[in-house]
Amino acid sequence: MLPLQPMATSLTHIQEQLGPQLDALNNIITSTLRSNSELTTNIVTNYLKSKGKMLRPIVALLSAQFFGGVNDKALQGAAALEMLHNASLIHDDVIDQATERRGLPTINSVWSNHVAVLVGDFFITGALRCGVATGDPRILSELADMGRDLSLGEIDQVDIARNHNIDEATYMRIIRAKTASLFECCAAVGAYANDAPPEDLEKLRAFARLLGICFQIKDDTFDYFHDPIVGKPTGNDLREGKVTLPLIYALSRTDLPEHDEMLSLVSKETPSRDDIDRLIEFAKRAGGIDYAHETMQRLREEASVILDPYRPNATVNQFLEIFDYVIERKL
Repeated sequence: MLPLQPMATSLTHIQEQLGPQLDALNNIITSTLRSNSELTTNIVTNYLKSKGKMLRPIVALLSAQFFGGVNDKALQGAAALEMLHNASLIHDDVIDQATERRGLPTINSVWSNHVAVLVGDFFITGALRCGVATGDPRILSELADMGRDLSLGEIDQVDIARNHNIDEATYMRIIRAKTASLFECCAAVGAYANDAPPEDLEKLRAFARLLGICFQIKDDTFDYFHDPIVGKPTGNDLREGKVTLPLIYALSRTDLPEHDEMLSLVSKETPSRDDIDRLIEFAKRAGGIDYAHETMQRLREEASVILDPYRPNATVNQFLEIFDYVIERKL
């Protein structure tokens, strides 16, 4: 098994190295989202103050760096990706009726679902403007395909949740569409910005796909642990009928005496809080969390092999540091 890099040298280190490029990226986003609407300006300004770690645009910038350098086309494309990602988060908060994100009140909780949806749409229009500004139809096509895949992945997840019928292969297919497609698009934007050879683009796209799948697996494991605010496992996914990898693995353990009972609980139309708590504990006892971490390590090793032909290369090291960060992150 490949050793993990120390966390202190991972994402923060890369953010520092990309400081000027990230500043330029943020300036593009700010100027693109500027408007004459006082309400919109107020909401967008406050929202951008709480921006996340910008992992996806960082992947796009590293891709550009890998293939020759971060140019204006790469910056515009990365800005488009970040705005599309944030639009999806704003809309997700409406769907989930979330009241907080990144420790701050959500737009829908402060204003209304109506306003939040419109602000999310405004972010999408900003992304379209940046996509057009790249002047590259290949990048526009990537953005369009990614948006389609993301939407279809979410719809498929809702459909499968209604039927309470999911296996590992189906789970992987869904998270590739709803999460990994965005990471693949990041790799493609940086590559197209530098007219990278198609065979090299496909290799980096494969790396980014594994990174995105790993990101979602890690995200899903958080649902099985105590929320520091409410003091109990969140169980939000199970409450919505979403069965993720730890429980999928646990339910595959037909040798366990409680298997049939747990299968009946997960098939309930509206599981109770007690049902959800029991399923979470079952997933842990059955080795579901360990299996998820083993899967992430396997993905990391596969990703490292993809980049082997390009060593020694500083950007390859940064890509693998990103992968380590995704596996070890705490939120």
